[in-house]
Amino acid sequence: MISNMPILFSVLFCAFTIYVSKAQDFASQDNPSAVPPPEAENCNGIFLSYTFVSRTKEYPHLKNATAQPWAFKSTAAILNAGMNVLKNWKMFIGFQNQEILVSASNAVLVGGDEFPAPVGNGTYLAGYPQTDLETSINTAGDLTKIQAQIELSGTQFGIRPPGYPMPKTIKLVNHGFRCPAPIRRARAMHMCCAIDPKLEAKNLTTKYFPRQKGDLSISYDVIQAYQTNYLAQVTIENNNPLGRLDNWNLTWEWMRGEFIYTMRGAYTRKKDATDCIYGAAAQYYNDLDFSKVMSCEKSPIIGDLPQDRKTDQEIGNLPHCCRNGSLLPTIMNASDAISVFQMQVYKISPDLNRTALYPPQKWRILGELNPHYKCGQPLRVDDTEFPDPSGLQAVSTAVASWQIVCNITKPKNRESQCCASYSAYYYDSIIPCNTCACGCGSSEKCSKNVPALLLPPEALLIPFLNRTEKAVHWARLKKQHIPTPLPCGDNCGVSVNWHIATNYRTGWTARITLFNWKEVSFKDWFVAVELKKAGPGFQNAYSFNGTLLEEVNNTIFMTGKPGLDYLMGETNGTHPETDPKIPGKQQSVISFTKKHLRGIDIVKGDGFPSRLLFNGEECTLPTNLPTADGRQYPADLVLIICLTLMCILLTK
Repeated sequence: MISNMPILFSVLFCAFTIYVSKAQDFASQDNPSAVPPPEAENCNGIFLSYTFVSRTKEYPHLKNATAQPWAFKSTAAILNAGMNVLKNWKMFIGFQNQEILVSASNAVLVGGDEFPAPVGNGTYLAGYPQTDLETSINTAGDLTKIQAQIELSGTQFGIRPPGYPMPKTIKLVNHGFRCPAPIRRARAMHMCCAIDPKLEAKNLTTKYFPRQKGDLSISYDVIQAYQTNYLAQVTIENNNPLGRLDNWNLTWEWMRGEFIYTMRGAYTRKKDATDCIYGAAAQYYNDLDFSKVMSCEKSPIIGDLPQDRKTDQEIGNLPHCCRNGSLLPTIMNASDAISVFQMQVYKISPDLNRTALYPPQKWRILGELNPHYKCGQPLRVDDTEFPDPSGLQAVSTAVASWQIVCNITKPKNRESQCCASYSAYYYDSIIPCNTCACGCGSSEKCSKNVPALLLPPEALLIPFLNRTEKAVHWARLKKQHIPTPLPCGDNCGVSVNWHIATNYRTGWTARITLFNWKEVSFKDWFVAVELKKAGPGFQNAYSFNGTLLEEVNNTIFMTGKPGLDYLMGETNGTHPETDPKIPGKQQSVISFTKKHLRGIDIVKGDGFPSRLLFNGEECTLPTNLPTADGRQYPADLVLIICLTLMCILLTK
């Protein structure tokens, strides 16, 4: 019996090997997405794939095929088959069938959008919680560390079986890679992205990302770390010369059950511990007094403290804090372009150790009458350095740092909040703000599509609701068609009138007037006027401080002089019961020279802004220009008429 033991062990070992092999085969069959497709074998870079899985008809069931909604499921994958770690991976999926994305596993939508999200024009996905993809070399081929699988589900419209609702393309967005066109199959596509040979190698081997440039930069720095909590400092910096935020509100989403215990330099708009008491946090902190917790919300809304709390030893007393949410451009005041606050963040299991540090995701920030900012996902960057609190010539570093970059965008459906009107010394009417320039409701008493009526000059000081009689009387006087129903108003909180005051051989002047139709006042306001051709001739703004920004398309940047830096809100007239309300108003004359400027024609359009901003918000411009013959032409038509006349003369 003993002599047969080696044979017995050999037989048992072979049986065990076959069993393990079969078990692995069955595991692969049960989860086929765990194994990369065969095409990945020939990729020595970053392999991307998209596979359509299934769809079912949704309610309502419609006869119109293009309007029928379908629930779909698909899988996207990204595999690092290269030699370098892929940091903070990000991919683009070019959806094209009016898709509404409902969920995406192992990823977040770049820009902080919430599910369900309309993605019919494509969307960007970033990894979370697996933000980096390791190399096969460093992990002995561990697929869980070198590959990310994204299970997508959502709704799409219009394509009936047997057709497949495939995206236009997929693409790796990370800097330093070149991607070919995807190889397509009936229900799948894939590509292999290679490192751009022009990219310097040092950019791929740094430990963390270098700091990125953007209109608004947010730094999330962990400055103290403990087993159950950490102290974070959030720094918001305005880097755009024409960007601004007033009464900013900042929000994000905690992804791992964190909550804010205390704050300095800011506060949450809602103080509520309900989510902690009835959630997972209460299981780990039995003795914690949750009545003192600042916020247990998954997506807290955070605001800046008012100025009178700046020296408060308990909740204020931080540099660059407590300005009631104002972030000015650096050209106005560099120290007022930064906001800082701190917060004590508590964690829950399985992150109860000092090194388990994760920043929140889905950052969003907005203000009152400001540009629209869209923020990217947090990027791990080199640790921030701070002056040593001892006062010695030394620096202290953060435990860990992340950067969130936000850029000014123009969403298609976002309504403007300010508008411009035009007038000139050679034109007796005011070309008002466009109809519904800042949006219109569903009122049936006015028309959203009819052009606004010309106005007499004095009507600029009257609210739109009180202008009707003057506008109709002026239209009759000028023999202008009076539509029925009358056009809707502009509905803008701020309007700006640009008036050409004089025009002579060596120079010209303009008058700019700001009207505030909102009840809130604007402190430290600014207005920026882009004059591409005539801008270099700027000389002076007499009631405002004016600066020519040649590097920003010849934009004139203007602020109020001391005593005029408040644009007051709308107030009641002398007799509130009968008089219309009076807008807050600021006005200045601006002088220009034509010296060294060739070919400019003020009357034909060069004297009117090509772009106008108030407090960083781009204002809607009129579609027509006043002309010397008393008529008004579309702004684009002026150039067309000139070119047509030139062609006629040349052909004679």
